[in-house]
Amino acid sequence: MSQATVSGRCDFNCEEACEKLKNAMDGLGTNEEDIIEVLVTHNCEQRQEIKTQYKQSYGEDLIEDLKSELSGNLEDVIVALFDSPREFDVHEIHRAIACMGTDESTLIEILVTRTNEEIEEIKAKYEEEYEVSMEEDISSDTSGYFRRLMVSLCTASRDNDWWPDADKAAEDAQKLFDDGEGQLGTDECTFNSILCTRTLPQLRATFEAYQELAGHSLREAVESETSGAVQEGYLAIIDAATNLTEYFAKLLHKSMSGAGTTDSALIRVIVSRSEVDLQDIKDEFQALYEKPLAEMVSNDCGGDYKSILLKVIGD
Repeated sequence: MSQATVSGRCDFNCEEACEKLKNAMDGLGTNEEDIIEVLVTHNCEQRQEIKTQYKQSYGEDLIEDLKSELSGNLEDVIVALFDSPREFDVHEIHRAIACMGTDESTLIEILVTRTNEEIEEIKAKYEEEYEVSMEEDISSDTSGYFRRLMVSLCTASRDNDWWPDADKAAEDAQKLFDDGEGQLGTDECTFNSILCTRTLPQLRATFEAYQELAGHSLREAVESETSGAVQEGYLAIIDAATNLTEYFAKLLHKSMSGAGTTDSALIRVIVSRSEVDLQDIKDEFQALYEKPLAEMVSNDCGGDYKSILLKVIGD
């Protein structure tokens, strides 16, 4: 069973939480410590109630008040924590499209790791907020085989049968081989049709069948046969289907490796998984890199931004 790091308060008092936030923003200066304490000791459902109660009590929008008091990465984390999970996905997808150039990695991460039902909810909320279909926005901002991959994932058409079929896995493995390294050039349509429509357990069975057939992994074949964003997309599907917890642990490590920190990715994974499986991701991170996630975050971030991330992580 997946383990979260944020679980909310059993003694939830909505009016008390609103009052603490209001007091933290009134007067000279801002009490960031109190704001952080309220955020990390309540779960997302409770935060939604706080947001509603705040407007009823004070006639002001809590998010706007917070934005006027905060800035930078701390503001980004706090605003993200006040989104519902699918609202956060919607805002991240829109940011990925609206930014200078397309943030393909964000599109890939969200569309690959969300369920059919979650993607349908994301699409509905996206159209409600931005008055355009998400698929239309993504299509206009991407091109080529990567566009086809994103549109395929947007359809949320993964099979519903969660028991892997060995015969189907062997058949799919043969198709992937024949239309990939078994010929000159790669037929991305075949890869899309299989990788975007099979359940994750079925894909794992296909990967095993491919290994037996080709003598090496499908991941190795994709690395040698494809390139660019479409390769990143295929590899994300393979990695997420193989071990979702490890996939997120590696994303966190990548966000803090090299020169500078990819804060949007770091925030997105920590916030979006905090009530799902962040404890499992922490354990996987420790096993992979022989250091706690909290240690790497502490070394890579600073100030109140570091403080809130560490509290969400649970260290």
